[in-house]
Amino acid sequence: MIDSPGTPAASAPPGVSGGGPLLVYDGGCPFCRHFAALSELRSGIPDLGIRDGRADHALRASLAQRGYRLAEGAVLIDGERVLHGAAAIQWLCARMRPSAALLRLLGPLLADTPRAERLYPLLLAARRLALGVKGLPVDPDQAAASAAQSEAKAGGTGRGW
Repeated sequence: MIDSPGTPAASAPPGVSGGGPLLVYDGGCPFCRHFAALSELRSGIPDLGIRDGRADHALRASLAQRGYRLAEGAVLIDGERVLHGAAAIQWLCARMRPSAALLRLLGPLLADTPRAERLYPLLLAARRLALGVKGLPVDPDQAAASAAQSEAKAGGTGRGW
């Protein structure tokens, strides 16, 4: 689900408020984590916040309930507007005034909507590869479900481990 400039965007999920835009990213992915940290610290976007969606189960569930799955891309919440995937990254890159070399490279590449939509699947493929190397599932909700099943099985054996 990508909100494009010509369509109305969904409103922000409950419990998300603040003065500036919020980038929700997959903290299990080293590329995503590095991009998010650089975006927060050195992008030049005032009051940009970042939140690890893999660690923030409530926020991830709220977004997923509304059709914004972290497994399909980053989410950017700006006031009442929610952008997902390529649209989220394009929004960020179009507003960046980066001081970090990586952001100076990615910013112009992804600031253009058609180019961002073409290149974003490559970023998702790199994310999948990095998560696979780390042994993490692509979908953070899959990890949570597996952990819950393992816990239920352990509780059912009476061993508690």
